Amino acid sequence: MLFNTCRALAIALVAAIPYATAQRFYGPEDPRLVTQLTTKHPINGVSTTPDGRLFVVYARVDGSKGPQVAEYDQSTNTTSAYPNEKWNNYTEGADPATHFVGVNGQRIGPDGNLWVIDKGAAALGGTVLLPYGPKLVVIDTKTNEVSKVYFMGNATRYNSLLDDVRFNIATGKAYLTDAGSPGLIVLDLATSSTSRVLDGDPTTDATIPVSAEGTALHIGSKPAFIYADQLEVSPDTKYLYYQPANGGMFRVETKLLDQATYNSSLNSNSILGPYVEPYANTPSTGGTAIDAQGNIYVSDTDSQRIIKIFPNSTMTLLVQDPRLLWVDAMWVDSQQRLWMPAAQLNRGTPFNGGKNLVEPPLHVFSMDIGVGPSPVDHA
Repeated sequence: MLFNTCRALAIALVAAIPYATAQRFYGPEDPRLVTQLTTKHPINGVSTTPDGRLFVVYARVDGSKGPQVAEYDQSTNTTSAYPNEKWNNYTEGADPATHFVGVNGQRIGPDGNLWVIDKGAAALGGTVLLPYGPKLVVIDTKTNEVSKVYFMGNATRYNSLLDDVRFNIATGKAYLTDAGSPGLIVLDLATSSTSRVLDGDPTTDATIPVSAEGTALHIGSKPAFIYADQLEVSPDTKYLYYQPANGGMFRVETKLLDQATYNSSLNSNSILGPYVEPYANTPSTGGTAIDAQGNIYVSDTDSQRIIKIFPNSTMTLLVQDPRLLWVDAMWVDSQQRLWMPAAQLNRGTPFNGGKNLVEPPLHVFSMDIGVGPSPVDHA
């Protein structure tokens, strides 16, 4: 009983303190930031291949139409739907199994392929098209064709928000967050079997709404609670780090998550929950990334800053700039640069009663950080 009380207190403190200190940043621009892309529409995720190909996800929160997943040619500043127009041309009534319904993210995996996370709902907070809408789509970057689709209907619910994915190739597992129905999902890549863990646990839940520019966000008249969202795997694959979007980062050993795919007792929060550790007192967060040394980068949606968390969980300010407004899924490339897509998601239609307050042009910035990507994160 005493342990459970202490755990609950630690969770409450990690979750509540960032909200109390949220404030917008109006300071000067930082000259270390390099503009990599300038676009008319929000990009909330970038990834690169070792040979220099660049892939992006368009959030479409500004009411714009067009591909959700695209390859970006920096030499011509043009994009092409990826892997093709058909996958990016979902309309109501189309087969959700063969189209991107609502892409939340994409990333090059350790295998060099592009992995696309489809929440399976056309709008934020919309009903998930079960069972074939929520899925993980693998695109072979050599052939530019879909090579595998992991349908996540057995692990998701009508109100799920399949959010992001990380890998543990050594054990053949992938880990995903559900930001709509709080929990983590463990996917066995060989068998396609799934297990939900920490389902509704306080560490995957959210006690306060996500905020940006110092203001708590709403979807319609309801506070915007975005549950288990950001996640990273340590370079030695020992730990999975995760948090709800409002902040407060936790970690749990991956071996326990992996065992949950064949030991059903670990699906119980009462069994797995006590092994979860509070890790860092992070703020309301848009996105994260991890480098080869195990440092985690966290974007603060309130104060337009990037925080660097060392492996011992101490934190330091990396960069702060008023242009870093809702930096979403970040990326560490082979040239030791941190990519930061400033997507202005909080100004999009989902959080403003259907009004688009996004101010173009939008930018994807980069910054030299002196260390490359984690070898287990991506090729």
